[in-house]
Amino acid sequence: MTQAVTQAAPFFEALAEGPEGGYALWLTAEDGLRLRAVHWPKEGARGTVLLMPGRTEYCEKYGRTAGELAERGLATLAIDWRGQGLADRLAEPPLLGHVGRFGDYQRDVRAMVAVAKAEGAAEPYFLLGHSMGGCIGLRALYEGLEVQAAAFSAPMWGIYLAPQMRPVAWALSNLAQTLGQGAQFAPGTKSETYVLADPFEDNMLTTDPAMWAYMVRQAQAHPELTLAGPSLQWLAEALRETRALHRMPSPQRRTITFLGTCERIVDGTRITDRMRRWPSGRLSMVEGAEHEVLMERAAMRASVLDEMVQFFLE
Repeated sequence: MTQAVTQAAPFFEALAEGPEGGYALWLTAEDGLRLRAVHWPKEGARGTVLLMPGRTEYCEKYGRTAGELAERGLATLAIDWRGQGLADRLAEPPLLGHVGRFGDYQRDVRAMVAVAKAEGAAEPYFLLGHSMGGCIGLRALYEGLEVQAAAFSAPMWGIYLAPQMRPVAWALSNLAQTLGQGAQFAPGTKSETYVLADPFEDNMLTTDPAMWAYMVRQAQAHPELTLAGPSLQWLAEALRETRALHRMPSPQRRTITFLGTCERIVDGTRITDRMRRWPSGRLSMVEGAEHEVLMERAAMRASVLDEMVQFFLE
């Protein structure tokens, strides 16, 4: 078990708009990288959600989600993965989304569990993985992550690519790694974070202008939290990891997966295929939702969270 080495870390509480009592900690992964976690405890909690964010995300983005989970009786512990949020960045420029090996994220998972134990986070634990966090979380289940149940939001079990671009992405990203040029922005990606580079109209994250404004407000106030496009190395690693996971049988763990009907970022066919092969799993389609069902309109969010928490506590 990874030992939790922690001290107080910066936390932009007002910007997060989370429940009272939240606080942030620095923690150290096995390889010495500094990560950050935010714990929103709840008195009398019926358990703690281990919230695994997506690529580009950070703990404060889930402040409102933590509040909605608290209303339903659960505490929340979120993490800044290596290379994003306030965790140690791994490449220059700092906005480049980069990782050495996808398996390195499992070091972060172990540090997250260790700090949950050290902080006395209410048990049992439940997994909630969004997008890239869903990929990391699925791998963590295979590696023995001890949670009572798991939930996934638009998990990155495949990356949406046009059929003609898939072989190009594989070839280019692998060639860049071979030539030692993996720390370069993947072609077609931007050097500015998505919510500041693109308008709300036809965005791929949410149909809710209020939640979009919430994300924009955070990015403008603290750009050091944000991340831009992925590196060629990250892309190569992600393609390999999602392919490897796709070939594995489903783990023996109760799970529920939420997917918006308007999804345009992750590969929905991989998700539906996985859930067909998951005997103790349930797929819940969210009508009209984009990629971030937890950042959608209030009625959608309430429906998703009601179903999720009921599933957790069954």
